[in-house]
Amino acid sequence: MLHLQKYLGISFRHQWLFSVTRFATIAASAPSADPAPFAVEDYLVASCHLTRNKARKASKAKALSHLKSPSNPDAVLAFLSGLGLPPPRHRRRRRPRPGTPLQAPTRFRHPDIVSKLQYYIPFFGSFHDFIRALKKSSYHLLCVDLESVVKPNVSCLRECWLSAHEISKTCILQPRLLFSKQENVRAMLARAEDIGIPRRNPVFRHALQFVAGRNKEMISRKMELLKTFRWSDALVASVVSRNPSALTVSEDTAQRVSEFLISEVGLDPEYIARRPSLIKYSLEGRLMPRHYVVKFLKVNGLLGHDRDYYTAVKWTDKVFVEKFINPNREAAPHLAEDYTDACRGKMPSRFRLQEPGTGLASV
Repeated sequence: MLHLQKYLGISFRHQWLFSVTRFATIAASAPSADPAPFAVEDYLVASCHLTRNKARKASKAKALSHLKSPSNPDAVLAFLSGLGLPPPRHRRRRRPRPGTPLQAPTRFRHPDIVSKLQYYIPFFGSFHDFIRALKKSSYHLLCVDLESVVKPNVSCLRECWLSAHEISKTCILQPRLLFSKQENVRAMLARAEDIGIPRRNPVFRHALQFVAGRNKEMISRKMELLKTFRWSDALVASVVSRNPSALTVSEDTAQRVSEFLISEVGLDPEYIARRPSLIKYSLEGRLMPRHYVVKFLKVNGLLGHDRDYYTAVKWTDKVFVEKFINPNREAAPHLAEDYTDACRGKMPSRFRLQEPGTGLASV
Protein backbone atom coordinates (compact mmCIF):
# COMPACT_ATOMS: atom_id res chain seq x y z
CA MET A 1 0.00 0.00 0.00
CA LEU A 2 2.81 2.43 0.88
CA HIS A 3 4.53 1.51 -2.36
CA LEU A 4 1.35 2.30 -4.28
CA GLN A 5 0.97 5.64 -2.53
CA LYS A 6 4.56 6.55 -3.34
CA TYR A 7 4.06 5.46 -6.94
CA LEU A 8 0.94 7.56 -7.30
CA GLY A 9 2.44 10.54 -5.49
CA ILE A 10 -0.84 11.20 -3.69
CA SER A 11 -1.37 12.87 -0.33
CA PHE A 12 -2.71 11.17 2.79
CA ARG A 13 -6.18 12.55 2.14
CA HIS A 14 -6.50 10.18 -0.82
CA GLN A 15 -5.12 7.19 1.08
CA TRP A 16 -8.50 5.89 2.28
CA LEU A 17 -9.82 5.65 -1.27
CA PHE A 18 -7.03 3.51 -2.64
CA SER A 19 -6.66 1.43 0.51
CA VAL A 20 -10.28 0.36 0.52
CA THR A 21 -10.60 0.08 -3.24
CA ARG A 22 -7.66 -2.30 -3.29
CA PHE A 23 -9.13 -4.48 -0.58
CA ALA A 24 -12.59 -4.42 -2.10
CA THR A 25 -11.34 -5.55 -5.46
CA ILE A 26 -9.48 -8.49 -3.94
CA ALA A 27 -12.89 -9.97 -3.18
CA ALA A 28 -14.20 -9.11 -6.61
CA SER A 29 -17.74 -10.02 -7.42
CA ALA A 30 -19.03 -11.57 -10.65
CA PRO A 31 -18.18 -9.65 -13.82
CA SER A 32 -20.48 -6.78 -14.61
CA ALA A 33 -23.21 -7.34 -17.16
CA ASP A 34 -22.76 -3.74 -18.36
CA PRO A 35 -21.75 -3.97 -22.03
CA ALA A 36 -19.87 -0.65 -21.89
CA PRO A 37 -16.13 -1.12 -21.22
CA PHE A 38 -14.89 0.21 -17.89
CA ALA A 39 -11.93 2.59 -18.00
CA VAL A 40 -10.07 2.86 -14.69
CA GLU A 41 -8.37 6.08 -15.75
CA ASP A 42 -11.65 7.83 -16.53
CA TYR A 43 -13.18 6.57 -13.29
CA LEU A 44 -10.31 8.01 -11.21
CA VAL A 45 -10.70 11.37 -12.90
CA ALA A 46 -14.49 11.54 -12.64
CA SER A 47 -15.09 9.95 -9.23
CA CYS A 48 -11.81 10.45 -7.37
CA HIS A 49 -10.88 13.82 -8.87
CA LEU A 50 -7.30 12.94 -9.72
CA THR A 51 -5.53 14.81 -12.47
CA ARG A 52 -5.45 13.06 -15.82
CA ASN A 53 -1.73 12.43 -15.42
CA LYS A 54 -2.06 10.85 -11.97
CA ALA A 55 -5.11 8.87 -13.04
CA ARG A 56 -3.21 7.47 -16.03
CA LYS A 57 -0.36 6.32 -13.80
CA ALA A 58 -2.71 4.92 -11.16
CA SER A 59 -4.74 2.95 -13.68
CA LYS A 60 -1.62 0.92 -14.55
CA ALA A 61 -1.00 -0.15 -10.95
CA LYS A 62 -1.63 -3.83 -10.23
CA ALA A 63 -4.09 -2.96 -7.47
CA LEU A 64 -6.39 -1.18 -9.91
CA SER A 65 -5.61 -2.29 -13.44
CA HIS A 66 -7.70 -5.47 -13.29
CA LEU A 67 -10.94 -3.65 -12.46
CA LYS A 68 -13.65 -4.49 -14.99
CA SER A 69 -16.57 -2.68 -13.39
CA PRO A 70 -17.18 0.37 -11.16
CA SER A 71 -19.47 -1.64 -8.87
CA ASN A 72 -16.88 -2.43 -6.19
CA PRO A 73 -15.22 1.00 -5.96
CA ASP A 74 -18.65 2.66 -6.15
CA ALA A 75 -19.82 0.53 -3.24
CA VAL A 76 -16.74 1.43 -1.23
CA LEU A 77 -17.14 5.16 -1.88
CA ALA A 78 -20.82 5.03 -0.99
CA PHE A 79 -20.10 3.12 2.19
CA LEU A 80 -17.39 5.53 3.37
CA SER A 81 -19.50 8.51 2.41
CA GLY A 82 -22.26 7.11 4.60
CA LEU A 83 -19.80 7.02 7.50
CA GLY A 84 -19.08 10.72 7.04
CA LEU A 85 -15.86 10.27 5.07
CA PRO A 86 -16.16 12.77 2.22
CA PRO A 87 -14.41 12.40 -1.13
CA PRO A 88 -11.19 14.43 -1.55
CA ARG A 89 -12.78 17.51 -3.10
CA HIS A 90 -15.15 17.82 -0.10
CA ARG A 91 -12.43 17.38 2.49
CA ARG A 92 -13.32 20.61 4.26
CA ARG A 93 -16.80 19.41 5.08
CA ARG A 94 -16.81 18.65 8.80
CA ARG A 95 -20.10 16.81 9.06
CA PRO A 96 -22.09 14.43 6.87
CA ARG A 97 -24.75 16.00 4.75
CA PRO A 98 -28.26 16.00 6.23
CA GLY A 99 -30.19 12.91 5.20
CA THR A 100 -27.18 10.58 4.86
CA PRO A 101 -27.96 6.99 5.87
CA LEU A 102 -25.70 7.15 8.91
CA GLN A 103 -24.95 10.22 10.98
CA ALA A 104 -21.60 8.80 12.03
CA PRO A 105 -19.74 9.88 15.16
CA THR A 106 -16.83 12.26 14.67
CA ARG A 107 -14.34 9.50 15.43
CA PHE A 108 -15.46 7.67 12.27
CA ARG A 109 -13.95 10.48 10.23
CA HIS A 110 -10.57 10.23 11.94
CA PRO A 111 -7.67 9.21 9.65
CA ASP A 112 -7.11 6.02 11.70
CA ILE A 113 -10.09 4.52 9.89
CA VAL A 114 -7.61 3.70 7.12
CA SER A 115 -5.48 1.54 9.38
CA LYS A 116 -8.62 -0.13 10.75
CA LEU A 117 -9.86 -1.02 7.29
CA GLN A 118 -6.39 -2.27 6.35
CA TYR A 119 -6.52 -4.56 9.39
CA TYR A 120 -10.16 -5.70 9.32
CA ILE A 121 -10.60 -6.58 5.66
CA PRO A 122 -7.69 -9.06 5.50
CA PHE A 123 -8.70 -10.31 8.96
CA PHE A 124 -12.24 -11.17 7.83
CA GLY A 125 -11.05 -12.39 4.46
CA SER A 126 -13.21 -10.19 2.25
CA PHE A 127 -14.85 -6.79 2.10
CA HIS A 128 -18.25 -8.48 2.13
CA ASP A 129 -17.58 -10.33 5.39
CA PHE A 130 -16.14 -7.19 6.95
CA ILE A 131 -19.38 -5.35 6.17
CA ARG A 132 -21.38 -8.22 7.70
CA ALA A 133 -19.40 -7.99 10.93
CA LEU A 134 -19.47 -4.20 10.92
CA LYS A 135 -23.26 -4.05 10.66
CA LYS A 136 -23.69 -6.77 13.26
CA SER A 137 -21.45 -4.80 15.63
CA SER A 138 -23.59 -1.68 15.14
CA TYR A 139 -20.41 -0.06 13.79
CA HIS A 140 -18.56 -0.52 17.10
CA LEU A 141 -15.66 -2.06 15.21
CA LEU A 142 -14.81 1.39 13.87
CA CYS A 143 -14.95 2.95 17.33
CA VAL A 144 -12.52 0.79 19.29
CA ASP A 145 -8.75 1.02 19.27
CA LEU A 146 -6.93 -1.71 17.38
CA GLU A 147 -3.83 -1.85 19.55
CA SER A 148 -5.43 -1.70 22.99
CA VAL A 149 -8.66 -3.61 22.36
CA VAL A 150 -8.99 -5.57 19.13
CA LYS A 151 -5.54 -7.14 18.78
CA PRO A 152 -5.33 -8.22 22.46
CA ASN A 153 -8.75 -9.86 22.09
CA VAL A 154 -7.57 -11.72 19.00
CA SER A 155 -4.59 -12.93 21.03
CA CYS A 156 -7.02 -14.26 23.66
CA LEU A 157 -8.85 -16.23 21.00
CA ARG A 158 -5.58 -17.66 19.68
CA GLU A 159 -4.90 -19.03 23.16
CA CYS A 160 -7.95 -21.26 22.63
CA TRP A 161 -6.22 -23.13 19.80
CA LEU A 162 -8.42 -21.47 17.21
CA SER A 163 -6.98 -20.95 13.75
CA ALA A 164 -7.03 -17.55 12.05
CA HIS A 165 -9.85 -18.77 9.81
CA GLU A 166 -11.89 -20.03 12.78
CA ILE A 167 -11.39 -16.75 14.64
CA SER A 168 -12.51 -14.63 11.70
CA LYS A 169 -15.60 -16.78 11.03
CA THR A 170 -16.55 -16.68 14.70
CA CYS A 171 -16.12 -12.92 14.89
CA ILE A 172 -18.29 -12.32 11.83
CA LEU A 173 -21.19 -13.77 13.81
CA GLN A 174 -20.03 -12.44 17.18
CA PRO A 175 -18.03 -9.24 16.59
CA ARG A 176 -18.38 -8.40 20.29
CA LEU A 177 -15.42 -10.74 20.75
CA LEU A 178 -13.34 -8.05 19.08
CA PHE A 179 -14.67 -4.84 20.60
CA SER A 180 -15.48 -5.94 24.18
CA LYS A 181 -13.18 -5.40 27.13
CA GLN A 182 -10.61 -8.16 27.43
CA GLU A 183 -11.94 -9.32 30.82
CA ASN A 184 -15.37 -9.75 29.24
CA VAL A 185 -13.90 -11.78 26.38
CA ARG A 186 -12.14 -14.04 28.87
CA ALA A 187 -15.43 -14.46 30.72
CA MET A 188 -17.08 -15.55 27.45
CA LEU A 189 -14.34 -18.13 26.92
CA ALA A 190 -14.87 -19.42 30.45
CA ARG A 191 -18.62 -19.76 29.88
CA ALA A 192 -17.97 -21.88 26.79
CA GLU A 193 -15.83 -24.18 28.92
CA ASP A 194 -18.46 -24.23 31.66
CA ILE A 195 -20.95 -25.98 29.36
CA GLY A 196 -18.49 -28.85 29.05
CA ILE A 197 -16.48 -28.01 25.95
CA PRO A 198 -12.69 -27.74 26.37
CA ARG A 199 -10.78 -25.22 24.31
CA ARG A 200 -9.07 -27.85 22.20
CA ASN A 201 -12.42 -29.33 21.18
CA PRO A 202 -13.25 -28.68 17.48
CA VAL A 203 -16.73 -27.46 18.44
CA PHE A 204 -15.41 -24.89 20.95
CA ARG A 205 -15.86 -22.02 18.51
CA HIS A 206 -19.50 -23.00 17.96
CA ALA A 207 -20.06 -22.94 21.70
CA LEU A 208 -18.39 -19.54 21.81
CA GLN A 209 -20.80 -18.19 19.20
CA PHE A 210 -23.69 -19.12 21.49
CA VAL A 211 -22.35 -17.98 24.87
CA ALA A 212 -20.81 -14.71 23.62
CA GLY A 213 -24.11 -12.86 23.83
CA ARG A 214 -25.61 -14.66 26.84
CA ASN A 215 -25.03 -14.59 30.57
CA LYS A 216 -24.81 -17.59 32.91
CA GLU A 217 -28.46 -17.38 33.90
CA MET A 218 -29.68 -17.50 30.31
CA ILE A 219 -27.37 -20.42 29.53
CA SER A 220 -28.68 -22.30 32.57
CA ARG A 221 -32.25 -21.75 31.42
CA LYS A 222 -31.39 -23.12 27.99
CA MET A 223 -29.76 -26.19 29.52
CA GLU A 224 -32.87 -26.76 31.61
CA LEU A 225 -35.09 -26.34 28.55
CA LEU A 226 -33.41 -29.32 26.87
CA LYS A 227 -34.93 -31.55 29.54
CA THR A 228 -38.15 -31.09 27.55
CA PHE A 229 -36.81 -34.00 25.50
CA ARG A 230 -36.88 -36.12 28.66
CA TRP A 231 -33.12 -36.01 28.99
CA SER A 232 -31.25 -36.38 32.25
CA ASP A 233 -28.59 -33.89 33.30
CA ALA A 234 -25.98 -36.28 31.94
CA LEU A 235 -27.72 -36.54 28.56
CA VAL A 236 -28.13 -32.76 28.34
CA ALA A 237 -24.42 -32.30 29.02
CA SER A 238 -23.57 -34.96 26.43
CA VAL A 239 -25.76 -33.34 23.77
CA VAL A 240 -24.41 -29.83 24.37
CA SER A 241 -20.79 -30.98 24.36
CA ARG A 242 -21.27 -32.48 20.89
CA ASN A 243 -23.71 -29.99 19.43
CA PRO A 244 -23.75 -26.58 21.19
CA SER A 245 -26.32 -25.28 18.71
CA ALA A 246 -28.90 -27.36 20.60
CA LEU A 247 -28.90 -24.49 23.09
CA THR A 248 -30.44 -22.19 20.49
CA VAL A 249 -33.74 -24.10 20.40
CA SER A 250 -36.68 -21.98 21.55
CA GLU A 251 -39.16 -23.10 24.20
CA ASP A 252 -42.00 -23.43 21.69
CA THR A 253 -39.86 -25.45 19.27
CA ALA A 254 -38.58 -27.72 22.04
CA GLN A 255 -42.10 -28.53 23.21
CA ARG A 256 -43.56 -29.17 19.76
CA VAL A 257 -40.61 -31.14 18.39
CA SER A 258 -40.34 -33.20 21.57
CA GLU A 259 -44.00 -34.10 21.47
CA PHE A 260 -43.83 -35.07 17.80
CA LEU A 261 -40.60 -37.12 17.93
CA ILE A 262 -41.47 -38.98 21.12
CA SER A 263 -45.25 -39.35 20.94
CA GLU A 264 -45.90 -39.44 17.18
CA VAL A 265 -42.74 -40.95 15.71
CA GLY A 266 -42.12 -43.06 18.79
CA LEU A 267 -38.44 -42.28 19.25
CA ASP A 268 -36.67 -43.00 22.50
CA PRO A 269 -35.18 -39.91 24.25
CA GLU A 270 -31.73 -41.50 24.20
CA TYR A 271 -32.07 -42.10 20.44
CA ILE A 272 -32.73 -38.38 19.98
CA ALA A 273 -29.85 -37.47 22.29
CA ARG A 274 -27.44 -39.48 20.14
CA ARG A 275 -28.68 -37.53 17.10
CA PRO A 276 -29.14 -33.97 18.46
CA SER A 277 -29.44 -32.44 15.00
CA LEU A 278 -32.97 -33.89 14.95
CA ILE A 279 -34.20 -31.14 17.26
CA LYS A 280 -32.92 -28.39 14.94
CA TYR A 281 -34.75 -29.51 11.81
CA SER A 282 -37.97 -27.78 10.80
CA LEU A 283 -40.99 -29.61 12.21
CA GLU A 284 -43.38 -28.65 9.41
CA GLY A 285 -40.82 -28.49 6.60
CA ARG A 286 -38.90 -31.70 7.23
CA LEU A 287 -39.70 -33.84 10.28
CA MET A 288 -43.44 -34.27 9.69
CA PRO A 289 -43.53 -34.70 5.89
CA ARG A 290 -40.70 -37.22 5.87
CA HIS A 291 -42.12 -39.19 8.78
CA TYR A 292 -45.43 -39.66 6.99
CA VAL A 293 -43.73 -40.60 3.72
CA VAL A 294 -41.61 -43.23 5.46
CA LYS A 295 -44.60 -44.48 7.44
CA PHE A 296 -46.73 -44.74 4.30
CA LEU A 297 -44.02 -46.65 2.43
CA LYS A 298 -43.52 -49.09 5.30
CA VAL A 299 -47.25 -49.71 5.79
CA ASN A 300 -47.62 -50.53 2.10
CA GLY A 301 -44.56 -52.76 1.94
CA LEU A 302 -42.64 -50.34 -0.24
CA LEU A 303 -39.84 -49.80 2.26
CA GLY A 304 -38.05 -52.14 4.64
CA HIS A 305 -39.10 -51.75 8.25
CA ASP A 306 -35.47 -51.62 9.28
CA ARG A 307 -34.95 -48.25 7.55
CA ASP A 308 -33.94 -45.74 10.19
CA TYR A 309 -36.01 -42.54 10.62
CA TYR A 310 -32.94 -40.37 11.12
CA THR A 311 -31.51 -41.64 7.83
CA ALA A 312 -34.58 -40.31 6.03
CA VAL A 313 -34.43 -36.98 7.85
CA LYS A 314 -30.74 -36.18 7.50
CA TRP A 315 -30.61 -36.29 3.69
CA THR A 316 -30.96 -33.11 1.66
CA ASP A 317 -34.34 -32.77 0.00
CA LYS A 318 -32.89 -33.75 -3.37
CA VAL A 319 -31.37 -36.96 -2.01
CA PHE A 320 -34.50 -37.81 -0.02
CA VAL A 321 -36.63 -37.55 -3.16
CA GLU A 322 -34.16 -39.70 -5.11
CA LYS A 323 -34.08 -42.42 -2.45
CA PHE A 324 -37.65 -42.47 -1.15
CA ILE A 325 -39.95 -40.82 -3.68
CA ASN A 326 -38.67 -41.59 -7.18
CA PRO A 327 -38.38 -45.40 -6.78
CA ASN A 328 -42.08 -45.55 -5.85
CA ARG A 329 -43.61 -43.29 -8.49
CA GLU A 330 -45.37 -46.19 -10.22
CA ALA A 331 -46.83 -47.73 -7.06
CA ALA A 332 -47.66 -44.38 -5.48
CA PRO A 333 -48.08 -41.79 -8.26
CA HIS A 334 -49.31 -39.06 -5.88
CA LEU A 335 -46.47 -39.47 -3.41
CA ALA A 336 -44.29 -36.72 -4.87
CA GLU A 337 -47.16 -34.25 -5.10
CA ASP A 338 -48.39 -34.90 -1.57
CA TYR A 339 -44.88 -34.71 -0.14
CA THR A 340 -44.29 -31.36 -1.86
CA ASP A 341 -47.59 -30.01 -0.52
CA ALA A 342 -46.73 -31.24 2.97
CA CYS A 343 -43.37 -29.48 2.88
CA ARG A 344 -45.20 -26.26 1.99
CA GLY A 345 -47.39 -26.52 5.05
CA LYS A 346 -50.43 -28.02 3.30
CA MET A 347 -50.46 -31.08 5.53
CA PRO A 348 -54.02 -32.49 5.58
CA SER A 349 -55.49 -33.98 8.73
CA ARG A 350 -55.13 -37.34 7.01
CA PHE A 351 -52.02 -37.76 4.90
CA ARG A 352 -53.61 -38.94 1.62
CA LEU A 353 -50.88 -40.43 -0.51
CA GLN A 354 -52.71 -43.10 -2.47
CA GLU A 355 -54.59 -43.08 -5.75
CA PRO A 356 -58.25 -44.06 -5.10
CA GLY A 357 -58.79 -47.71 -6.01
CA THR A 358 -55.15 -48.75 -5.87
CA GLY A 359 -55.54 -50.56 -2.57
CA LEU A 360 -52.75 -48.64 -0.93
CA ALA A 361 -53.30 -47.66 2.68
CA SER A 362 -53.13 -44.05 3.82
CA VAL A 363 -51.55 -42.86 7.04
